[in-house]
Amino acid sequence: MKQRVLIVDDEEQILKFLTTALEASDYAVIHARTGREALHMIATAAPDLVILDLGLPDMDGKEVLVKARAFCNRPIVVLSARDREAEKIEALDLGANDYVEKPFKIGELLARLRVAARLAGQEQVKPIVFEADGLRIDLERRLVTRDGVAVKLTPKEYDLLAFLVHHAGRVATHRQILLNVWGPAHAQDTPYLRVFVGQLRAKIEARPESPKLILTEPGVGYRFWAED
Repeated sequence: MKQRVLIVDDEEQILKFLTTALEASDYAVIHARTGREALHMIATAAPDLVILDLGLPDMDGKEVLVKARAFCNRPIVVLSARDREAEKIEALDLGANDYVEKPFKIGELLARLRVAARLAGQEQVKPIVFEADGLRIDLERRLVTRDGVAVKLTPKEYDLLAFLVHHAGRVATHRQILLNVWGPAHAQDTPYLRVFVGQLRAKIEARPESPKLILTEPGVGYRFWAED
């Protein structure tokens, strides 16, 4: 069965372009041009994925996101011309699975949708063993190895790595990471987090100066490796 994608956007050209591209990639497409229509469609049509523009005629897309998250756990990918870091961070903190800026490349958007859909299918199952690029993380045994050699991590480095692995493929904002790994007292300690990420990269990346596992989303947070 084809996955159903709801496109929420009031620009006719964007709707036509995305519909053509998504249908060519074997998705079924439905549309909403306002926030109220989007919430109705999410509730009644049960789309598998939502592409949400933030600039809607009747309400801000972030309000749609908050209201949708009250009853829907389906992947929501924000697609917006708003390129301020604060907008991205707020949308991600409010529950967006990902954020793609306009203008965009359709290949990138499709890749983000595939990752979001795959992770949604795994959301009830936390990974026990993660393997990629020579790294093996056994979360049950709290054991990390690179090319068969044990990697010695401090307790906090391990907690940071485990959080990122549990959210592999998704952007985790600085605030989300700090709250979950260090607690509310450190929610604003972004420089502190950068130090730990640097230390962690030095231990788990094959080439820390060119990381493949812990990717930086400038000004926003980090995305742990997720092969499409």
